[in-house]
Amino acid sequence: MKVAVIDINGKKTGRNVELSEAVFGIEPNDHAIYLDVKQHLANRRQGTHKAKERADITGSTRKIKKQKGTGTARAGSIKSPIFRGGGRAFGPRPRDYSFKLNKGLKRLARQSALSIKAKEENILVIEKFDFEAPKTKDFTNILKALELENKKSLFVLDGSNKNVYLSSRNLKRANVVNGSELSTYTVLNANKVVISETCLEEIESNFSK
Repeated sequence: MKVAVIDINGKKTGRNVELSEAVFGIEPNDHAIYLDVKQHLANRRQGTHKAKERADITGSTRKIKKQKGTGTARAGSIKSPIFRGGGRAFGPRPRDYSFKLNKGLKRLARQSALSIKAKEENILVIEKFDFEAPKTKDFTNILKALELENKKSLFVLDGSNKNVYLSSRNLKRANVVNGSELSTYTVLNANKVVISETCLEEIESNFSK
C-alpha cells in the first residue's frame, strides 16, 4: 500500500512510501485486539478499592442477645453484615488487575490495529519535523493544517522530538508517542494516526518479527 508523504502544512511532498503488508495489510484478529486492549485498561487500574469487613469494624464483641427465646434469628455480633453499621460481606479488597500476554499475541494485536486504520485510510505519513522550543501554538497550527483540530489524533514520532511532545501535552485530543510506545489502545482510540517518515521503518521492524 502506497501512502503520500505530507509536510507540516498538509501538502504533498511528491514522495510516496510503501507500507509493509506484514504490518499494515493483515487480516485483523479481533480477539487479539480485545485481549490487548483489556490488558492495557487493566494495567491502568489502581486496584486500591477497600470496603470495611466485619474484622475492620469498631464495635463490641459481646453477644447482643440470648440465643433462644427471642423469636428472631440468633445473632452473635453487632458487627455482622446483616446489621446496619456492620461490616460488608465479601467486599472489595486491594488487588492487582494486571495480567500477562505473550509477545506474539501483542504484536498481532498491534498489527491488526494498524491494518484497520490503513484500510480505513486513517493513516498519514508526515516528513520529519521538530520545534526549536516547546510551543502549543505551533503544534495547534499543524493540527489545523492537517484538519485534525477537532479529531482525536495520534502522532507517532522518533524519540528525538521532545519539544513536539511538550507542545502537545495541553491538548486533550492530541497524543504524541514514539515508536516503542505504540499500543493497540492508542491506535484504536485515535481518529487519525500520523506517523513520522523516519519512524515508519522502526515500527515495521518492531512489529513484523
